[in-house]
Amino acid sequence: MSSQFDFEHPVDIAWCPGCGNYSIVEAIKKAFDELAISRENLVMVSGIGQAAKAPHYIKVSFFDGLHGRSLPAATAIKASNPGLTVIVESGDGCTYGEGGNHFLTAIRRNTDITNIVHNNMVYGLTKGQASPTSRRGFKTPVQVAGVYLEPFNPIAVAVALNASFVARAFSGDIDKTKDIIKKAVTHKGYALIDVFQPCVSFNRINTFKWYKENSYYLDDSYDPYDRNEAFRKAVETEKFPLGVIYINKENPTFEENLSVYKQNKEPLFKRSVDYQKLEQLMEEKRK
Repeated sequence: MSSQFDFEHPVDIAWCPGCGNYSIVEAIKKAFDELAISRENLVMVSGIGQAAKAPHYIKVSFFDGLHGRSLPAATAIKASNPGLTVIVESGDGCTYGEGGNHFLTAIRRNTDITNIVHNNMVYGLTKGQASPTSRRGFKTPVQVAGVYLEPFNPIAVAVALNASFVARAFSGDIDKTKDIIKKAVTHKGYALIDVFQPCVSFNRINTFKWYKENSYYLDDSYDPYDRNEAFRKAVETEKFPLGVIYINKENPTFEENLSVYKQNKEPLFKRSVDYQKLEQLMEEKRK
């Protein structure tokens, strides 16, 4: 099925055949189409890495940030024009490693954005070093004796910080991933989706089969509004739960807390600049 987010001409894709990123892109485009989001009102923001190439293969306005710096750029874009749908996507290294502090801040600020993280438990772009989510014992050309660090658990961290929306998906299930993305995009507030996706070139341990055998979907009886139960699910590591794990609708968004929108709801980019006041301010700073 064609999508408004497909290019009219062939695109040279830099991913390896069989990479889990392909499925995530398909799920994203399907979610956008089913939500009837117009391309004019949508911006994607990414960092650096193989996962961060995803917006290059979607016909959409996007901004490539520095490594680990996609969330601050997305926050600024959303603050400048709250009417936009802003999607942040990048990999586990970019988001949880280099961008770890920004990840924590985005949760606490509760910016109204959706953060899709391609989690393949390895650095793919730089040829296979361990990432923050690599499992203990995972051997790489750098970690020759195997990873000894405790894997970073983004789901547990997000629930512990009382994040607005926390979910986990699997790239092998395009339709289910698409449904989770739709729920995240329509949620008001910061939404994290940690997506398990195999790296077929540099991680031969955490394969499609491994993810299938080591995960399960939460059933309809599960209550994502129960924070204590969400945290219990977040720390499960024998088998990882998939689906919407936690929802918190109580906190106001970052944009709602900005003083510039308390009296005037007009987006910043539409407002005129008072150059006289700006000159006065600059003059005061010069003194």
